[in-house]
Amino acid sequence: MEKYKKQVTILGSVLAVIVVYFFFIQDSSNSATIETIDQNALATIGSTPNIPETEMEDTPQTIIVDVKGAVKFPGVYTLSEEQRIIDAIEAAGGYTDDANPMLINHAQKLQDEMVVYIPNSSEDALEEMELFLQMTEINSTSSGNSSGKININKAAESELTQLPGIGPSKASAIIQHRSEQGNFRTVEDLKQVTGIGDKTFEQLKDLIDVK
Repeated sequence: MEKYKKQVTILGSVLAVIVVYFFFIQDSSNSATIETIDQNALATIGSTPNIPETEMEDTPQTIIVDVKGAVKFPGVYTLSEEQRIIDAIEAAGGYTDDANPMLINHAQKLQDEMVVYIPNSSEDALEEMELFLQMTEINSTSSGNSSGKININKAAESELTQLPGIGPSKASAIIQHRSEQGNFRTVEDLKQVTGIGDKTFEQLKDLIDVK
């Protein structure tokens, strides 16, 4: 026994060292690994996810357009700025049977406050072109008229062409008429100007004045 006592003691010490390694050193390594995983998980949770730029883009704005003339349901419609004239026509119920869409650019994009006028087949080509206005902007202070109407006795050609159905040729005719015949006494006198018939006057009567 004395012969093997020393060997048993050495073997026991080796076993003790192995046990200490597995229970303490290995456990410490596992704890460090778990702590690293937890920190990574927290960093992932706290980070802000990447949002594609396409999702952050502004949505199209709504606009208001006025559809007139040879459509089934003339009126004011709320649409998107990305839509086209064809969409405004469809919103108004489509064309009537006597509509003449020959000069209409159906692919044109809509704009806020746009006026889309659809002529009918009985209107002459010149009147169709002039009545088709994409944008009508009436200057509320034009010609010194605080009512917002254009004074046809004082307005210049550039102001007259802001009116629906009045192009450069008719604006010149209005100016020539009042120069030769004197000022208009009533708005109905405008129908005395060559090229301005009842249909054109109906578009103008609420937008003009003679005072």
